[in-house]
Amino acid sequence: MATIIRMPSVLAGSEEAAIASWLVTPGQTVAVGDPLAEIETEKAVVEYNSEDAGVVGRVLLEPGQAGEIGAPIAVLISEGETDADIDAALGQAPAAAVTGPDSAPDATERDPDGGTPVVEAASLEAAAEEAAPEVPEPAVEPTPAESADDRSRLFVSPIARKLAKERGLDPATITGTGPGGRIVRRDVEDAAVPAAAVPSEAAPAAASAPAAERASVAPETTSPDGVELVPHTAMRKAIARRLTESKSTVPHFYLTAECRVDELLALRARVNETSSVRVSVNDFVLKAVAAAFQAVPEANVTWSDEGMRVHPSVDIAVAVATDGGLVTPVVRGVEARSLSSVSTAVADLAGRAKAKKLKQSELEGGSFSVSNLGMYGTLEFAAILNPPHSGILAVGAAKPQPVVVDGELAVATVMRCTLSVDHRAVDGALAARWLAAFQQAVENPLSILV
Repeated sequence: MATIIRMPSVLAGSEEAAIASWLVTPGQTVAVGDPLAEIETEKAVVEYNSEDAGVVGRVLLEPGQAGEIGAPIAVLISEGETDADIDAALGQAPAAAVTGPDSAPDATERDPDGGTPVVEAASLEAAAEEAAPEVPEPAVEPTPAESADDRSRLFVSPIARKLAKERGLDPATITGTGPGGRIVRRDVEDAAVPAAAVPSEAAPAAASAPAAERASVAPETTSPDGVELVPHTAMRKAIARRLTESKSTVPHFYLTAECRVDELLALRARVNETSSVRVSVNDFVLKAVAAAFQAVPEANVTWSDEGMRVHPSVDIAVAVATDGGLVTPVVRGVEARSLSSVSTAVADLAGRAKAKKLKQSELEGGSFSVSNLGMYGTLEFAAILNPPHSGILAVGAAKPQPVVVDGELAVATVMRCTLSVDHRAVDGALAARWLAAFQQAVENPLSILV
């Protein structure tokens, strides 16, 4: 029997993903665990492996096309099965074609009255219509009660409903073009385009154009004063959503320490003279963070509604700037790694982050983040927490400045570090102890290496 392959949830919180590339072709035999496709999410490109064995009968999304999580993306068949078996599995009439993610209803959406899922109901109705003889039926005018019931059955895909809410549109005012009149994403996007944005003489052509062509019709992107409107990328939307949620729902507080780093810089120079792996100041910072958590292990926690999550190892998310926005891959077990191992791991993650080749597991977990803007000359800043982490350390530039040493004025290289903390998980005194332990490790860098 034909098996439907659905868009996987490769990144927590994602509502849709796109096919970056297919690693198989129709007619190719695949086994369980064989790579099928590269799935692109808001922050990564993840290789998706087959969970079933069979022959690739049909792919439903072309590279670059997006689909909702759970929407069909391909069909596997057994030897001897045909297109008719694929159509039957998809609940389509033989002549119908799948053109993109919006043409397939969400398999989890059910009838508003509860009961048979919409997909299964559509499949059963199609099969019944094919099997039943064509018998003319008298036209029956629907009663007012029936009409009201029909109007109450408003089928909207999850992403279309979310998009309509973001744009302030009432789904009841939108005409659905999906199966059974279901409202899909392109319907909301079309409804959001002002009528004046499309010239009247072009309206008939736009109405009859394929969905892919209609998607290219966009409102004016340049205002009269020359300001250009650049559409948001999926990553930028994800960053905006997560940081807005963090700033509005997580109680932040901040502590700042000035760390003298002259010894650290001198030790780094000596290490780089003898080591085949060049280490950065940020690598020392990560090891100092791990040392602080070992000194104050009760701070290595994250908040959850069910209880406090206590982490057994120091897994640190490192902020990496990419062309599309900020990503935070996680370096695991930093406390057990050597300095060169940390440096190698960070370089690998940063390189793959910029190429959007990170795996889902590399973007999840951890309890703490480090964001370093010192290389840009920034003296000091306060970072927004990266949920569900309970802390993030903002690292500024190391600059010479006057300091008092043993009651006398001197000049030292000072690096300002600001700790942002989730007050639900970590109290002020505990955060202060952790920051003092971090400062101690930075100012005595040899302790980091032993």
